[in-house]
Amino acid sequence: MVDAPPSPDALLAGLDPDQREVAKALLGPVAVLAGAGTGKTRAITHRIAYGVATGTYAPSHVLALTFTSRAAGELRGRLRQLGAGQISARTFHAAALAQLAYFWPDTVGGSAPRIVEAKGRLIAHAADTIGLRVDTAVLRDLAGEIEWRKVERRTLDEYEAAAADRTLPTGLSPARVVDLMRAYERMKDDRRQLDFEDVLLATLGMIETEPRVASAVHAQYRFFVVDEYQDVSPVQQDLLRAWLGDRDDVCVVGDASQTIYSFAGATSDYLLGFHRAFPRANEIRLERNYRSTPAIVSAANRLMRGRAGALELTSQAPDDGPAPAILACEHDGAEVAAIASRLRELIDAGASPRDCAVLFRVGAQSAAIESALQHAGIPYRVQGGQRFFDRPEVRQAVLLIRGAARSIVGEPLTKSVSDVLRSLGWTSAPPEGAGAVRETWESLQAIMGLAEAAGDASLAQFSAELVDRQNTHHEPELEAVTLSTLHSSKGLEWGHVVIAGAVEGLLPVSHATTEAAIAEERRLLYVGITRARRSLTVTWSRRGGIRSGDRAPSRFLADLHTDSPGAGRPGPGLP
Repeated sequence: MVDAPPSPDALLAGLDPDQREVAKALLGPVAVLAGAGTGKTRAITHRIAYGVATGTYAPSHVLALTFTSRAAGELRGRLRQLGAGQISARTFHAAALAQLAYFWPDTVGGSAPRIVEAKGRLIAHAADTIGLRVDTAVLRDLAGEIEWRKVERRTLDEYEAAAADRTLPTGLSPARVVDLMRAYERMKDDRRQLDFEDVLLATLGMIETEPRVASAVHAQYRFFVVDEYQDVSPVQQDLLRAWLGDRDDVCVVGDASQTIYSFAGATSDYLLGFHRAFPRANEIRLERNYRSTPAIVSAANRLMRGRAGALELTSQAPDDGPAPAILACEHDGAEVAAIASRLRELIDAGASPRDCAVLFRVGAQSAAIESALQHAGIPYRVQGGQRFFDRPEVRQAVLLIRGAARSIVGEPLTKSVSDVLRSLGWTSAPPEGAGAVRETWESLQAIMGLAEAAGDASLAQFSAELVDRQNTHHEPELEAVTLSTLHSSKGLEWGHVVIAGAVEGLLPVSHATTEAAIAEERRLLYVGITRARRSLTVTWSRRGGIRSGDRAPSRFLADLHTDSPGAGRPGPGLP
């Protein structure tokens, strides 16, 4: 028996006054300025469900947009729980790709071009055609330049003029980069391929130049919700306006203090300037923080106070919690040992490893931390590493569960799933120590955890959920400490967070030399701080190695106003 969807009153009952205002603002332009941990996803999903429950929205006419497959999967999951599971919740790219595939046969003819799966490989081939020798790092930088040009909607000539003010791969002039871009585009055309940025541009072009396409899109989608609006690029903003047409039923949600992708074309200008684009817009602020303790929220507020668009958060936690700790170490080796010691202390005191994270500015910092955790016997996972559903044991488990779902009916879900997992070597008790055996067990245990959380679902329903999670990269949590760059931590949270390497040259990073770049580094630290619910530890070391020279603590540490030992003065450079 399917539960009846919640009533409109029930949907509003669990919201705070500001969230309730968001949920009831169903028509016209709405800008929700939502600080970290203020329940923005709760507010917008209840808004959509309330619109459906009151009959204001037909589910097929709503398009909810976000920036990652994981976030889109979370939106869909929450909307299903609220009785609005028919809503289309997609990334910008997924929505554009679906429209491109649908309209291409009638507007261009034939099937849509294939999508470039490995841009770096194609760039390398293009470089060969013009006699350009590039290594992996340069390929990555060139891919970033290609993406930036397209999301900014600049021609090759416009890019060459702008490139004089950009940091290009070492040894390459703007003209040479443009030569590479031309070769790349020729190669794509010859192979009848599009890259992900082309998908946005081609969809936008169809809507702008084909009245039939525009009419069909406008008839399909009437109401829009855009999450993480501070991250939109010019091409995404233009595509959103094309989808809207002359309507203004759009709700945007974002936080200017969490704008950390400027290098990829993201800008908070559209969020902060929403009133200029939509003069009758309703602006609602969410500043009640339900995630972090007052001590952590206070540190975050101090870091961002006086910055453009910064919100003043108020913690709703019942107790203050420990003050953020700043640990000064003599050298990098001592720092990673201190991080492992801190995590061991937390875990021994009852913290779950999956509720702990170590965050850092650049990926190269991960190796030393991994080594220290291995030595301490602390399980860990690297955010952005091998995807959960790409692991061999997980692929096999999903395959076997799908097969079992065709023949097993009426058996308790947990028994069915545990029988499948036991055939792969899973046991109810974890193996001793760390290493590959433990990692395999953690993967299978995560699937078991999903089954336990699925309640009365049938094996067929659980199998379908696994396939949906696999397709949308909606991964379960593993019983392991998360290691992540600050960028990759966006949208996540943990009870206990350690931020490593808070020194000049890493945070802010050495190539952040302008005032705008330093401001972005500050926002990046803000994102890291606001991932923590219960405790925050920031570490830095005076030297890279035992015999290396001294270095300064991050200039941002002075703004945290802590009495912890080792809280140094701000380093030299821009404020």
